[in-house]
Amino acid sequence: MTIAGSDPSGGAGLQADLKTFAALGVYGLSVLTAVIAQNSARVQRVCSVSAEMVTAQLGTIIEERKPDAVKIGALVAAPIVKSIAKAIDRFGLPAPVVDPILVASSGARLLDRGAERILSSQLIPRALLVTPNIPEAEVLSGIKINGISAMRQAARALHKLGPRSVLIKGGHWPAASAADGVSSKVIDLFFDGRRFVEFAADRIPGGGAHGTGCALSAAVAAWLARGADLETAIARAKRYVTQALKRRLLIGAGRYVLDHSTR
Repeated sequence: MTIAGSDPSGGAGLQADLKTFAALGVYGLSVLTAVIAQNSARVQRVCSVSAEMVTAQLGTIIEERKPDAVKIGALVAAPIVKSIAKAIDRFGLPAPVVDPILVASSGARLLDRGAERILSSQLIPRALLVTPNIPEAEVLSGIKINGISAMRQAARALHKLGPRSVLIKGGHWPAASAADGVSSKVIDLFFDGRRFVEFAADRIPGGGAHGTGCALSAAVAAWLARGADLETAIARAKRYVTQALKRRLLIGAGRYVLDHSTR
């Protein structure tokens, strides 16, 4: 199941999550949190769904089938964050993969500032995995990330919020620093409270693509639904996103989007 906002361009959000689920061989359920007027380059307008409607969508789906894994994306408003946190307990949902989307890559805010505290105090503690990119990890941890050492400090700080594990995505880290010796690699850092695991991949030139974070978290959930353990799910999800990024395409005059049909 994906709980997320819409992206009519299909490059991110709920639509991209469902494409990812299908590519990885799982049936996708979906709960809409916001109708977003956006394309691959910009967000024009955001209209949140009421918290009551979000809960109604969840309840109606679960009457028929409880999901095997859950991915949570853009939530937009504090009442929605609260309602989903309560619903996880009320409906006995699996601990979710939480992609804490704060601001779109175009700069548009996709979570009210007042909701950040509720995200940290009520939803992240219920997560199996939280998957911030570097700017999001900096906001949530209060730590400036300028190298692997700081990345580890931020992961520890995020883990103290209560999730079972943390994956800080390294794609926003511009070629890393020379001192780290990883300028040609993208490092995603995993921490489960006991140990760190670095998931590395070659940096693909060209400025990335719209919706990579959505695809990664959705792919992790898909592999969890298929029975993989968490670290295996992350490794397989990262390979999926890397291949989808290599096959990226332009649908118009905006940014590249992933080829979600890759396997």
